[in-house]
Amino acid sequence: MTISESDRLHSQLSRFEDMFPGYRTEIVEGAIVMSPVKPHHNETIWEVRNRLQAQLPSEWWFISDVAVPFDDDNEFCPDLAVIPKAERDKNLSAYPPDLVELAIEVVSPSSVRNDYEVKDRAYARRGIPHYLIFDPYKAHCLTLWNPGPDGYRGRDVIPYGDTVTVESGLGKLTVDTTDLPVDPGVSRP
Repeated sequence: MTISESDRLHSQLSRFEDMFPGYRTEIVEGAIVMSPVKPHHNETIWEVRNRLQAQLPSEWWFISDVAVPFDDDNEFCPDLAVIPKAERDKNLSAYPPDLVELAIEVVSPSSVRNDYEVKDRAYARRGIPHYLIFDPYKAHCLTLWNPGPDGYRGRDVIPYGDTVTVESGLGKLTVDTTDLPVDPGVSRP
């Protein structure tokens, strides 16, 4: 898919986002999926970004909730993705998945299957080296690496309170999860 095709698809999604503020919109398995955003979701994204920011090499940076088209049925908008800064500086509305070195999702009640299953397979099939799933409803982070055709072959569950470590092509990245927000209905480990 070319970027111009991606821009066209994302502009279609943008109309839904404008009509339904407070919802995140993606195309997942051919369906338009709208997920309500709660404060813990956004706070987790900001905290993870802040904790990783100083660790990134200067030639890499973040995109957040920007379209990453995978195929005709899947156009994801990762909560955070790390791509080359030179590409990010182009300020596009969509980026190809082969630019993504690290994808990060924060689970919301409506995104559980998409984050844990659909994106696991899609991100791995496209060769995204590392995928992190922060889950404020389970108070843990699932780290995934070693992408394969059916999903990631490496995975660890890190309970909130411990440090997430990713050994990547960007170097060793860590996220202290001690004070990440947890849904009020969940007790911390």
